[in-house]
Amino acid sequence: MQIEPTVEFLRAAVDRFVGDAAPDQSWLRLQRQTAPAIDPALAEHRHALLVWLNAWGCRLRYARSGEEDLFDSGLAGWWQRWGAALPPPQTPLAELPRDVLAPLGPAFSELAATRVAAGPRGRSLGPTAASKLLYALRPAALPPWDEAIARALHGRRDGDAYAAHVALNRGWALRLLDEAGLAESELATKLGHPGRSLVKMLDDYCYLVCTRGLGPDNLS
Repeated sequence: MQIEPTVEFLRAAVDRFVGDAAPDQSWLRLQRQTAPAIDPALAEHRHALLVWLNAWGCRLRYARSGEEDLFDSGLAGWWQRWGAALPPPQTPLAELPRDVLAPLGPAFSELAATRVAAGPRGRSLGPTAASKLLYALRPAALPPWDEAIARALHGRRDGDAYAAHVALNRGWALRLLDEAGLAESELATKLGHPGRSLVKMLDDYCYLVCTRGLGPDNLS
């Protein structure tokens, strides 16, 4: 499945997704707690990310008293190994260099496989939470996904599929900006959602089309 968004389809999707909803307070709180930028080398930022992931429906267990905080140690170790492979913080999706895409696959795979809970029912972070965490770290460039989006567009949820998803969104971004003849910030204003990143608007679109099953012709 691949339904490329046009500017008008994107406008309809974002209008429907946003609707009359209040601003995402969990996202605003994460930004305040980690200003001027999220730094996973800091323990307080790692905890803020865990709280935010749970607010976004990831249901990750908090470490109990006396128990090793595997989310904290796992994310700290992953960041040491892979932080430098991520694009610079302010790089927008459409301007991602192609050579940035290759390391995203293994970086995603290791993050998704990171153990975050101990015990016989311990679990790894998983592909949905990993994509959301990468979005939090690079919200101008790296799109989140859920299982329905991953399987509808790529048929799987592994590292290669994630890198392909970033590349697909990058291609969409380039074509949308070319269609509109505008810069990203100008496109968001044209669509009536100033300040909303193109990454998030494309995620709004993918959620409605892939997760909710709405066709581009019935988004409005």
